[in-house]
Amino acid sequence: MLDFTSALYLGLRHPSPSLRPWLELTTGKPAALEPPPDAGAVARELAKLQGCESATLLPSTLHLFWDLFGVLARDQVRIYMDAGSYAIARWGVERAAARGIPVYSFPHHDAAAAREQIERDRASGGYPVIVADGFCPKCGKSAPIDRYLHHVERRNGYLVLDDTQALGILGAKPTATAPYGHGGGGSLRHEGINSPRVIVGSSLAKGFGVPVAVLAGGATLVERFEEQSETRVHSSPPAAAPIRAAERALIVNHVDGESWRMHLLALVRRFHVRLRRIGITAGRGLFPTVTIKPTRDLDAATLQARLLQLGIRTVAIAGCRGSGARVALLVTVLHAPSDIDQAVEAIGRATSSDLVIDAAPARVS
Repeated sequence: MLDFTSALYLGLRHPSPSLRPWLELTTGKPAALEPPPDAGAVARELAKLQGCESATLLPSTLHLFWDLFGVLARDQVRIYMDAGSYAIARWGVERAAARGIPVYSFPHHDAAAAREQIERDRASGGYPVIVADGFCPKCGKSAPIDRYLHHVERRNGYLVLDDTQALGILGAKPTATAPYGHGGGGSLRHEGINSPRVIVGSSLAKGFGVPVAVLAGGATLVERFEEQSETRVHSSPPAAAPIRAAERALIVNHVDGESWRMHLLALVRRFHVRLRRIGITAGRGLFPTVTIKPTRDLDAATLQARLLQLGIRTVAIAGCRGSGARVALLVTVLHAPSDIDQAVEAIGRATSSDLVIDAAPARVS
């Protein structure tokens, strides 16, 4: 069975012998009282990688966005959320809404609609906060970060990005031959943007293979977050093992990251070329999430079930802008070229054969 369901794009798995040892898994103290050992050093390296002034670690993006919007809700803000935003950031926004903060949604990647809504609300006072994903793997496009940022900077607001997908994959100075860019610092590096008005929340669990989250941004904002964070008081901080794994991920990224991203790019390009040869066009872009759009006669659930029957595990994801579910294959550096060829062959059979299946509908994420 070939598995294309893992988002460990760079194949980082961090077996315990590869990590520096630790004396205790946790100190038993909240981060507000005493940060975990080495958390500050790892956070500083992550801030530097992403091109931000400062950063702090949290156990997950759920802790991060729950806390962040709790902090922002203490001010007179208005939140404008890209309709394509991932669920975890949405949950944080819902917390702010429960505290009486006005929340508006605008069409996915529609910076003009965001600007129009912000301008209509000028008389209500306060400052705007736009919320979006830095990169959308469903449509294969980066958010219009520069335009979003321009709209909030004019009103002394903030742009909040969930950059989980891009961190570790996208980086600085992309070119035609290296479209991912260099360094793996994420969307801000990829777009060449540096502003204390951007707040970036990311999990390291995809590109870097570490179940820990980082909040990065201007030094003043990060300091305020740490002072006012409630989960840093009432929840356990990141444990020693993921901190050590994050430390290792940054070292490996510095030494081998460029070659691994180029290898990943070659696999994704191979996937697209071979799909075109059998008359199938994958979703746009070269991000390592390859999506297959169902046809009128073959929906996503049936296609996914047929591929499973042919020995290919995939995921079903919701399309952007109401375009319906799609089947996605997540490519990692652990896949071989022969795996790509086998998957393409199976897709060809699944989309043209009369395979009979008995399967439950796919679950769409």
